[in-house]
Amino acid sequence: MKIGILQTGHSPDALIKTEGDYDQMFETLLDGHGLTFDTYVVVDGTFPQSPRDADGWLITGSRHGAYEDHAWIPPLEALIRNIRDARLPLIGVCFGHQIIAQALGGKVEKFSDGWAVGRTEYELDGRTVALNAWHQDQVTDLPEGAEVLASNAFCRNAVLAYGDTIWTIQPHPEFSNGFVDGLIRTRGKGVVPDALLQQARNRLDGPIDSREIAGLMAAFFKKERA
Repeated sequence: MKIGILQTGHSPDALIKTEGDYDQMFETLLDGHGLTFDTYVVVDGTFPQSPRDADGWLITGSRHGAYEDHAWIPPLEALIRNIRDARLPLIGVCFGHQIIAQALGGKVEKFSDGWAVGRTEYELDGRTVALNAWHQDQVTDLPEGAEVLASNAFCRNAVLAYGDTIWTIQPHPEFSNGFVDGLIRTRGKGVVPDALLQQARNRLDGPIDSREIAGLMAAFFKKERA
């Protein structure tokens, strides 16, 4: 099964050599599940010709806001709606989670209560899972038909589903603890409050459930649909 990765941002220059760019992180996360990948760097203006260029699609994270004025955002929103209309599986992560909600009629904004950074716990299907987060923006108003699958006290719309073809998640299952450590060093200082960065440092050795979420993502891509 071929997955088209719609890459909406880049890893910091200082981390690409050791941690990889965002598309590589997802290939690593989903390795062993029988998937192949093509990357379209939409943040740099490279788009697929058609939703049918892949069997399923994945939208990455980004340092940009879904509500910002960038030339690549309107065509990405149109592509999201075309993928939905074609009933192809689509997964969005962090910015991907947000831009899908916005494209389908929801609202994304800079959250007034601030940032989520580092290892964070969520209630998903009656159990607690821990994943790395790195965001201030959130989906604050849901599109019609969106179902909340996971949340916590800080982020009530942490995992969303739209029927059986779209699944989105606010935290980053593709972010290792090592990459979060790198973000703290390269992107955090002066942007994220120092106290939150220190809390994230203190949690860097904590276990995360990326392998479990990768299994859910792969199963979502591959499940039979009418």
